[in-house]
Amino acid sequence: MDSHIHLSAEDEHDSAYTGLLVNDAHWAFGTDFEDPLAGVDTSIPEGTDAPTLAAYALMLGDDSLVMSHRISEWTSNAPDLEDDIALSNIALDLLGQARLLLARAAKADASVVPALPEGSPAPPEDALAYFREAHEFRNVRLAEVVNGDFAEATVRVLLFSVWRLAVFERLRTSRDHVLSAVAAKGVKELAYHRDYAARWFVTLAQGTEESRSRLLAALESLWPLWPELFDTHPVEAAAAGAGVGVDPADVREDAEAVLDQVLTAADVTRPGKPRRSGVLGRTGRDGMHGEALSRLLAEMQSVARAHPRGLW
Repeated sequence: MDSHIHLSAEDEHDSAYTGLLVNDAHWAFGTDFEDPLAGVDTSIPEGTDAPTLAAYALMLGDDSLVMSHRISEWTSNAPDLEDDIALSNIALDLLGQARLLLARAAKADASVVPALPEGSPAPPEDALAYFREAHEFRNVRLAEVVNGDFAEATVRVLLFSVWRLAVFERLRTSRDHVLSAVAAKGVKELAYHRDYAARWFVTLAQGTEESRSRLLAALESLWPLWPELFDTHPVEAAAAGAGVGVDPADVREDAEAVLDQVLTAADVTRPGKPRRSGVLGRTGRDGMHGEALSRLLAEMQSVARAHPRGLW
């Protein structure tokens, strides 16, 4: 079992076996993998606070990592082989984004990287993925919700990708070379994620009575987490002010317009449920999560923590 998050979306789309054919005797974390940011200008843009840049990259990276893990749980469980592959590819795209964003956070401010067990060879992005506790993660809560049925997966991917694509479209002009490069590639991936989910959303809504009822139930369940995606955390405001990040509140109109197009095509009205409140006003960006994330991390981090010096 591989505990390294070094999975390139580009390589995986070219061949499912590419990663197995290179350095196959040392396929594990910390064993002769290249720096994911090699060849990219990682200098801090003038006038930018390094800790702010790191915290912002960490937020985006945690969104990708947690959402990727949730979607990957559909592998071998999707309705058919085509969707099994499609969801796996979506998970891999997000995992590739996560690796670059976590590496960027570590490069901008090494203090965000947790202390590792003595002798652990884990690179910074692995340390951030496998050796932080739940309260140290800054992902939006939509990403961590326990999986439901396929209709729930459709709605979740749709909401997440519509929002994230709107953010990444603006992030392409970031003054930070790494974030702009990640966004430039990410918009193509996220456009596919959005279109895949939108097609299934309309199909399920206009299918059988059962498929429509399941879709509406999923939308009703996840809708309270939609407004949280557009809340502006102080870190996001500071990053946007420095020209390296995006204020999520600024993309709400664009994201809402795209989502409305899908809802209209599916003949579905917006749910009336209010937003899910935080705990003392704190939500995912503040490190306030539910039990679902703790259980997810317990599974995801188990191998790395059980064998922190493992090379196999």
